[in-house]
Amino acid sequence: MADNKKKRISILGSTGSIGQNVLKVIENFPNKFQVIGLSAGSNINLLMEQIEKFNPRIVSILKKDKANLIKEKYRDLEVGYGEEGLERVATYPLNDLVVSAIVGIAGLKPTYQAIKAKKNIALANKESLVTGGKIIVKEAKNKGVNIIPIDSEHSGIFQCLNKEKKENIKKIILTASGGPFFRTSIKELPTKKVQEALKHPRWKMGIKTTIDSATLMNKGLELIEAYWLFGVKPSQLEVLIHPQSIVHSLVELKDGSILAQMSITDMRIPIQYALSFPERLNNSCGFSLDLAKINKLEFYPVDREKFPSIDFAQKALKEGESFPVVLNAVNEIAVNAFLKERINFIQIFKIIDCILRKHKKENIESIDDIFRIDKWARDEASKLILKGL
Repeated sequence: MADNKKKRISILGSTGSIGQNVLKVIENFPNKFQVIGLSAGSNINLLMEQIEKFNPRIVSILKKDKANLIKEKYRDLEVGYGEEGLERVATYPLNDLVVSAIVGIAGLKPTYQAIKAKKNIALANKESLVTGGKIIVKEAKNKGVNIIPIDSEHSGIFQCLNKEKKENIKKIILTASGGPFFRTSIKELPTKKVQEALKHPRWKMGIKTTIDSATLMNKGLELIEAYWLFGVKPSQLEVLIHPQSIVHSLVELKDGSILAQMSITDMRIPIQYALSFPERLNNSCGFSLDLAKINKLEFYPVDREKFPSIDFAQKALKEGESFPVVLNAVNEIAVNAFLKERINFIQIFKIIDCILRKHKKENIESIDDIFRIDKWARDEASKLILKGL
């Protein structure tokens, strides 16, 4: 029987960067949290290590053959695979909180199913709101479900606004480190290689997210996510470059006050807040921000010519409905092509721009609509890459 004094947690994407950090936080608070479910893609060895350490009730992995290997070793464990297994973990009756940490649109369906099952969500899968915000937010409201953001920027906003009235908000400002190419000239960008783009100056993240940080698309997608999380107008959302990554977000209020959330660049801090909310627990990182050692905090406007991702995101947000789905899908295809060295860095922007211009807006009424439009956008981007720019 699960210990009812502990918050019971399932993690979608437990072997990824966020998932591993979630488990580090849980490990630090064994009297507060209990792991109920784990899901993974293909990393069976790490998943088995997690099973040994955290003793979940249910796990899921992408492929059936790997699920069978886990079943053979852990006879008393419920084991699933594929989309059905993932959704079973997401909706497992004992869950108090589901951590949605799968990268990409693959996280949309299980997140939606968890909400339908009235499970609170700790959200690291920004694509769920970017592509399905209209449906996800409506369903969460209908089911009385809390969506607590894990992204450091949205966690910062969430904390700043925790006791603030919506009508007092003038502007929400997301900060971006600027990535590895902040001080690179626009002329040099076409020559930048994959390994250079993966050298993020501040954060340790997954490969796809790191490339999105280099293009600033990560921040563009976060603008759309913030729109759905906080219910503000698109005109109230802004991005500033902040190379130190100390101030994670700012909120300007109507009286001229600006609230800021600051902390060290360690994902365990926003993760811990999301897991423990509405409580706050002791710092599990071992160290905290030493303001006396910080020489300066810099803020710069985004160079929209060099980083057009913000313009793409604002256009998608303004158009609404199917446009954010297309933006997300084309970006995933373009980033994958760059990682495989089929296109250069600057061509990521060109592919996105081309498909956004080609797309004609459609209304989003269901999850099936999202995946149909997502497929169209991926197919169009893939054809463009195959043809050559």
